[in-house]
Amino acid sequence: MKSFYLTDTGKVRTHNEDSVTILKNASGEHLMIVCDGMGGHRKGEVASSMAIAALGKRFNKISSIGSKLDAVNWLNDSISEINKNILEYADANPDSTGMGTTIVVALLTHDYLIFGNIGDSSGFVIKKGKLHKVTKDHTLVNLLVQAGNLTEEEAKFHPKKNVLMKALGAAEKCELDIFDVDMTIDGIFLCSDGLTNMLTFEQIEKVLDEESAIEEKVSKLIRKCNARGGTDNISIAYLIINEGSSS
Repeated sequence: MKSFYLTDTGKVRTHNEDSVTILKNASGEHLMIVCDGMGGHRKGEVASSMAIAALGKRFNKISSIGSKLDAVNWLNDSISEINKNILEYADANPDSTGMGTTIVVALLTHDYLIFGNIGDSSGFVIKKGKLHKVTKDHTLVNLLVQAGNLTEEEAKFHPKKNVLMKALGAAEKCELDIFDVDMTIDGIFLCSDGLTNMLTFEQIEKVLDEESAIEEKVSKLIRKCNARGGTDNISIAYLIINEGSSS
């Protein structure tokens, strides 16, 4: 099992509002997180780093996450606390009004794999060299696609494709969408929309299928985004479970 994560400011933004990490506890369980912050005066990066730091701190305190039900409860409790902390920070700092962050997490134990997300950062599994998206974006256009008012192709180029319907710090109550994921996979791949807005799934798969080190694959994906204009911050967390099948 190999893992690597990286974040990059891109070519247009002046600072990076993304945060990303991969953690492993004493029981060999992995927690992967990508957050994409939003809000003026650099407060997006405060929100995303608050989320990563709080979740990471809680994870590092426990030797094992426990059962699947324990894991779901732990994630929901953690997110509720983080949401409350972001709202309190914004209340105490007038220039932070509107700050918030997306979050996508993957929790891998020996017995189960759970994904959770709020917003439009994406979680994928990799199986036989193919990316399969697990999470569902909480965006206006995704709602329109699900309602049958937009096609997938129209959604890609819609002027409001980045309008979020849900984010950490945006409302008093904010719950994760939880996904119980089949474990017969070769890898886990999380990213912010700075990657998926610049590269197609096929372009991402092509890089992940190359015969190169995990660090080079992640770095190459970021270079490709920047070569296409790098219009947003780009963050990736990648974990290879079966080396021969996902690399």
